[in-house]
Amino acid sequence: MPGRSTLDLVVLVPDKQMEATIRALLVRHQSLSIRPIRFEILVHPRRDPGCRGESTSLLSIYLRTASFSMVLFDREGCGHEHLQREALEENVEAGLATSGWTSRAAVIVIDPELECWIWSDSPIVDQVVGWTGSSPPLRQWLIDNGRLMANQTKPSRPKESLEAALKQKRKRQSASLFADLASRVSLARCSDPAFQKLKATLAAWFPPSETT
Repeated sequence: MPGRSTLDLVVLVPDKQMEATIRALLVRHQSLSIRPIRFEILVHPRRDPGCRGESTSLLSIYLRTASFSMVLFDREGCGHEHLQREALEENVEAGLATSGWTSRAAVIVIDPELECWIWSDSPIVDQVVGWTGSSPPLRQWLIDNGRLMANQTKPSRPKESLEAALKQKRKRQSASLFADLASRVSLARCSDPAFQKLKATLAAWFPPSETT
């Protein structure tokens, strides 16, 4: 086992898409207003239900070697969709706290799923999804096909909308697509509550180093 506090952060996620997203975000320390950190990302083999119900035991081996821990998963597909995002977060955080993490752990539940983070009015979204220069533009296509209301900032069904948009351009959904978006789109454009909690938590844990 490595020595004490060899990691600043250990993160548990449900799949390769979220792993790629979080990895791309964490290296953007200036955009997140945090200092550079040492981190490790674990992918749970049982995906969202595993992250929700088994994070305590899996992360216990990092209690002495990581300063902080974070668990992320989608509300949709976690097996407890009857609970609101905040209740799910509180339940898992309580388990982590009693297992020894106390105030050193946070849980981020994305409602309904990770794809809601990628939908913004950034032209980079059109580019990565393959819609640059297309007529109609991507957002208008979503409206025309009943996937986005004119007054909405993102589709109500973000995952299905992304899959449909990619299918139109004969592109495949992949972890690299999520990493590309997470590494390039302005982080100020995402107002999703779960994303805002992620940013606020990281900023509290890892404030920028003071310069002289």
